[in-house]
Amino acid sequence: MKKWSGCVGVMLIMTSLASAQQPAASPAPGGQGKPPEQASAPSPLERLLEANVKTEWEAFKNKDRKSYSDLLADDFMAIEDDTQGMRNKERAVSEIDRSVVNSYNLFAFQVLPLNANAALVTYELTMLFPPKAQVRFKRVLVSELWLKREGQWKMRYYQETRVR
Repeated sequence: MKKWSGCVGVMLIMTSLASAQQPAASPAPGGQGKPPEQASAPSPLERLLEANVKTEWEAFKNKDRKSYSDLLADDFMAIEDDTQGMRNKERAVSEIDRSVVNSYNLFAFQVLPLNANAALVTYELTMLFPPKAQVRFKRVLVSELWLKREGQWKMRYYQETRVR
């Protein structure tokens, strides 16, 4: 339990660091402001993890348990905003069958490499549910810890916070 609490603490700190805004660029000498640089092309790691996250949400949309399960580490843990507590891999995969995600939109996707075998992924997600659903859409901020194990990137930890 103590080890898990430390992991959660580290995740919260890393999430705070990842979402901190960058300071504004200082003007160039001579008073001329320098135009903001174009965003650099995504790194291979960013492209890979973004594809994995899209596979994750496509699996929920299409009720594809295998695709989702293949992304998760065996010791995967998740915390969602639904007050149902922490979930392990088995419980998280079983939720696919009850999924009613019609579509989704990912934005503000960021990857913070922690070392060669670990990365923190953060993004905002809007999920759209069927027209007759009691709740029509839901926006959440998501943090995911991805670890490279035996040459494969696996999601180890997932946490979402509802945007109101």
